[in-house]
Amino acid sequence: MLDTVRSVLPASAVAAAPEAPGEGNVGMYRERIVHATLRPTEVSQVQELVKVFGGPGTPCGLHAISTGRNWGLGSREPATDNAVTLDLSGLSRIRTLDLDRGFAVVEPGVTQGALAKQLSGTGRIINVTASSAHTSVVGNGLDRGVGLRRQRVDDLAGLEVVLPDGDLAHVGWWPEEHRSTAVYSHGLGPELTPLFSQSNLGVVTAAVVRLLPRPEAQRTIRLSFTRNSLAGATDAMRRWVSQGLVGGVLKVYDVVSAELYGGRVGEFLAHISVDGTDASARAVARVIVEEAHGTGLFTEVHDSAVGTGSDDVVVRMVESAYAGDPDNNDALLEATLGQTAEHIDAEGTGWLFFLPMVPFSGQRIAEAHELLGRVFEETGVRAGCTVNALSSDIIDFVVSIKFQRNDLAAGQAHSALERCYELFAERGFIPYRLDIDHAEWVDRLSTDSRALQLTRDLKTFLDPNGAIAPGRYA
Repeated sequence: MLDTVRSVLPASAVAAAPEAPGEGNVGMYRERIVHATLRPTEVSQVQELVKVFGGPGTPCGLHAISTGRNWGLGSREPATDNAVTLDLSGLSRIRTLDLDRGFAVVEPGVTQGALAKQLSGTGRIINVTASSAHTSVVGNGLDRGVGLRRQRVDDLAGLEVVLPDGDLAHVGWWPEEHRSTAVYSHGLGPELTPLFSQSNLGVVTAAVVRLLPRPEAQRTIRLSFTRNSLAGATDAMRRWVSQGLVGGVLKVYDVVSAELYGGRVGEFLAHISVDGTDASARAVARVIVEEAHGTGLFTEVHDSAVGTGSDDVVVRMVESAYAGDPDNNDALLEATLGQTAEHIDAEGTGWLFFLPMVPFSGQRIAEAHELLGRVFEETGVRAGCTVNALSSDIIDFVVSIKFQRNDLAAGQAHSALERCYELFAERGFIPYRLDIDHAEWVDRLSTDSRALQLTRDLKTFLDPNGAIAPGRYA
């Protein structure tokens, strides 16, 4: 089969095992058996490769990655053995940048740093995540990552997809050459774009990414509080979110997560973005500051527009990211894992993620923290958490586990991760992203077996010969 592949790609773009050994992964998940890595640079090459692997009797499928920096969830490793990695980092063009209508067409190899740089000084920003500037915009969006403004999947207005038979399809909204249409992703009839989020029904080779208006004024309110005030402080912040005072995603780092990420240690630290016109941002910030003082729940209240800034690495990153600038993200990354993005998987400190959704209420957030306390009691591993408020009703409760890069510590960390899955699921706090070792939890967490079977029926219909390898979600 690789002989056929070499007729599609230049020799330098095909690395067969063992010439392409794995570089490990920062989560210390078991390295899968990968037969080769293919690095196309054109969409037509992707189409030809999918056709090759879509033939009858193909012994393995393609595992598509963007930049492979899915740290804490498996990095570039496939969910199963017996795969060939389709590395799309060579598809790295920003095809279109339309500042008037607010969208960019980007390929999987385009990083959030590269796209943000193109928008510097313009009236648009991207929805930056807290991860490295060297991570893929498309890959993170397809896996439903969370930015500082909203969940990344909401940025995707349309997708270019290579289907398992090699055909190319554009789903959702796609720009037209000879006329200008409104950027409306839902279109007519059944909506197809969500089919390719967290799926192995096709290979996404480009996406239409929505660009956000750059706020005229931007400031961040920082609030500190103790563990005893957790429930009350959470409910106070939920009120501000529900009444539209908060711009973007409210973030709260707990004591452990602040330490894990290289920031200052002591109390919970919340970040509230306030933006708009100069007058409106000033007025809303004043309301939040006054009400925060009035609750008596917060030990410190700070408006970034008043007084000096902070030298805390977490604070600097958050304030920049709210403004669509990921330049401080990698300083946080190095403080956390001790390596640059290029070397994290090979040499970085061990790192795992568990990502459940939790209802936005003081009581439920307190319950989630109690579960982390149980994990510590049972395993001796103290996990940190970051609260991301996606709305006034739901929290992305990011659990992070940092460990020394040795077998003993890794075993303890993975035991703690397993208990997180068990305890949180039992309480109804279901993860929205899975790591490569927990793909079977799709079955365990499914609320409707017929709906799950429908997904598998679609896979069988679209990809009967298994051109695309099984993933974490199918």
